[in-house]
Amino acid sequence: MYSNKSTEHFVTLFDNKFLPLGMALHDSLMTHAQPFHLWILCMDELIENQLKLISLSNVTLIPLQAIETKELLSVKPGRTPGEYCWTLTPFTPQAVFDRDQSVARVTYLDADVFFFDDPRILLNELSKSGKHVLITEHAYAPEYDQSHASGRFCVQFMTFRKTQQAAKVMKWWQNRCLEWCFDRLEDGKFGDQKYLDCWPELFGDIVHIVRQVEKTLAPWNVLSFEKKSGAKMHPVFYHFQTLRIISPRKIRLYHGYKIGKLGLGLYDLYLKNLHKCFTVLNTYHIEVPYIKLKKGQMGDIALS
Repeated sequence: MYSNKSTEHFVTLFDNKFLPLGMALHDSLMTHAQPFHLWILCMDELIENQLKLISLSNVTLIPLQAIETKELLSVKPGRTPGEYCWTLTPFTPQAVFDRDQSVARVTYLDADVFFFDDPRILLNELSKSGKHVLITEHAYAPEYDQSHASGRFCVQFMTFRKTQQAAKVMKWWQNRCLEWCFDRLEDGKFGDQKYLDCWPELFGDIVHIVRQVEKTLAPWNVLSFEKKSGAKMHPVFYHFQTLRIISPRKIRLYHGYKIGKLGLGLYDLYLKNLHKCFTVLNTYHIEVPYIKLKKGQMGDIALS
């Protein structure tokens, strides 16, 4: 059925708190990205054991200890779990290349990304460009523009070919994140993300910026694209940033944004998939993880 397509490789990372979201990401790849293989960097032994039990199709697990170098371990004590995840992100594509010599390119995905169409729609841009790395812009709506703090580009979907040129960019990014990767804006840096701002200047002949921004939706731009399209949107993916499962009966859908009718339709589909994931977890007697929120962070709530 998929003989005319080569296998696409994706890599993500998450801990137990993001297990349902990671499962939803996998399910969306099963629907829209065949043939594919998903590599998951397990951020602790709990999530590694849970994923082994669930045994998702087309998945390879990477234990955290398997990629932790002396350099990474030396910075780990000074960073929060979230900051350490960001620090590790630039190392995940290489972890895939190291484990499978046949992989020609790998795409990093945030665990809270969900596909509504084939990612090859975006990846084909990289092939046609003749370049070696693909990145996506935030494409902020003007009212939500956080470029100064969070950067022009979003780490959500990034592709690296197995070439010397891509390795050059990856190594540069790895070194910067080892030097500094914190959850604060400081001297033009923020986490692993604002480093990408200078890539068009430093690596313009290597890095391709996705042109189909209307297909890379998120809370910060979905209403804007709805107003522009005036019809049903057809995203390749939606980044469900700020969505959190906060209790057995409540899910915070988003926080700090207005979404719009068509955008809420995407959330409806995502919630249905999350409920399917909850059923799978119950089958394996795995408790659905919940994230406690501080006052003032509740946002828009849906009953699960």
